[in-house]
Amino acid sequence: MSGRGEQGSVAVELAVIAPALVALLLLVVFAGRVAQAEGDVRRAASAAARAASLRQDPADAAEASRETAEANLAASGVGCGQLEVEVDTARFFAGGTVAVALRCTASMADVSLLGVPGRMTFVARSVEVIDRYRGGDQ
Repeated sequence: MSGRGEQGSVAVELAVIAPALVALLLLVVFAGRVAQAEGDVRRAASAAARAASLRQDPADAAEASRETAEANLAASGVGCGQLEVEVDTARFFAGGTVAVALRCTASMADVSLLGVPGRMTFVARSVEVIDRYRGGDQ
């Protein structure tokens, strides 16, 4: 026969453990959001550098890289409140390179129950080689 002093102990244990489990779950969700956003920004920088390397003119390259970065981030669902795209065309010639650096400040409001920052900044840089044998027109 069980003692009367133990009745309700499972409910008390659950009440103590439940908040810790919810916090752990939110932490896992936050870590997943951060990892996903970092990967998306990295892929957007790579696509932007590739788009810039296919242009003939440095001004066109800068415009193409910005458009490509914005399109990639929008397609992946990363809502950049502030997006900075820096295109380095110092070596913009056949056989040279073009570099693109992205800085995306994204909202983390949906996981703010953890007390994490409301916004996080993700930075990525990608360098693409310009085809040595490319034609004059595109």
